[in-house]
Amino acid sequence: MKEKLILEIEQAMLSSLDNAQMKQLHDVLNHCLWNKQIIEEEGNCRKEEKTNTELMETFLSSKRVEGCSEKTLKYYKATIGKLFAALDEHIVHITTDDLRQYLAEYQRINSCSKTNIDNIRRILSSFFAWLEDENYILKSPVRRIHKIKTAKTV
Repeated sequence: MKEKLILEIEQAMLSSLDNAQMKQLHDVLNHCLWNKQIIEEEGNCRKEEKTNTELMETFLSSKRVEGCSEKTLKYYKATIGKLFAALDEHIVHITTDDLRQYLAEYQRINSCSKTNIDNIRRILSSFFAWLEDENYILKSPVRRIHKIKTAKTV
């Protein structure tokens, strides 16, 4: 719960602080909340600014403007939609570990190739990089997931 609160505070301060100040805020919050217990009250939740679906549609609109084909946009929408269905969390709360588990589970369940998983990773990378650029999230959780090595035919 503490991590969620810290992340919310950081998201709210994102537009006001540079990277060094954001790191200092993160360290101060961790220090101040170190030995504290945080309990969320029911019925006192605030509504998130935009839903995952609204953010996805805005992303797809920006890709449409950039010149992506309708076939590509349909593939992006299906891929991102499957992620949302599997994780059932708001965008700002998705972590690198969540995405790694999702990709591993997706590969296991669907028995798909490494190339297919890397395509999904690239789409998610594009989406989360866009969210970061548009200041919806602090840092893309896909940034630490590296390209998946595939066999090359010579």
